[in-house]
Amino acid sequence: MNFKELHHFLQELNKHNSKDWMDDNRAWYYQVRNFYIQWLDELNLQLSALDPEYFHTPGKKGINRINNNLMFHPNKPVYKDHFGAGLDKAPNSADFYIEIGISGSLLAGGLWRPAPSTLRSLREAIDYDGEQLLAILEKPSFKKTFGTLYEDEKLRTTPKGFAKDHPYIELLRHKTFAVVHPLETKKVLAPNLKETVIEVYREMLPFRRYLNKAISV
Repeated sequence: MNFKELHHFLQELNKHNSKDWMDDNRAWYYQVRNFYIQWLDELNLQLSALDPEYFHTPGKKGINRINNNLMFHPNKPVYKDHFGAGLDKAPNSADFYIEIGISGSLLAGGLWRPAPSTLRSLREAIDYDGEQLLAILEKPSFKKTFGTLYEDEKLRTTPKGFAKDHPYIELLRHKTFAVVHPLETKKVLAPNLKETVIEVYREMLPFRRYLNKAISV
């Protein structure tokens, strides 16, 4: 079993995308799912060895459901076109996300639309030492790996309690603090995928540590 087989399964699932097809191919689904879980288990051990603050997250705990939530998104297909998983999943923290799919694969991390109280803590940290976050974001290797912060919803005005001419006003307007590294299919299918993931994890680590420190005080 390998990621080429996982891709093949997702292609067939996406082509048929029904519970009947899934029921007929459930053994195949569990084969590729178990392969992904085992791969995540190995990655989990390697990441915990390089990062003393890493939160142990076995593959079964990290992997997401492949079913779409049709209660909230009734127009979506029954099943997703990817396998997603979060590692380093400490409670109330910025985790590390891995998505392997046929429409695109990616590595991501940070805080996705955090609760108002969490967002307030993060903005207060930026107000206090935003130069540290800016230095992380402006580091050449970081920009090469991730570009800029993920473009999600932003305030058009100034957050309550902050001046319009605040030196970090553009950062303060963000509602999501996350970065994304796209993965080409050839990288997913390459034998050194795990090494690529670890390299991106290392580059992202100062960013995630800043966020976790900011929301823990």
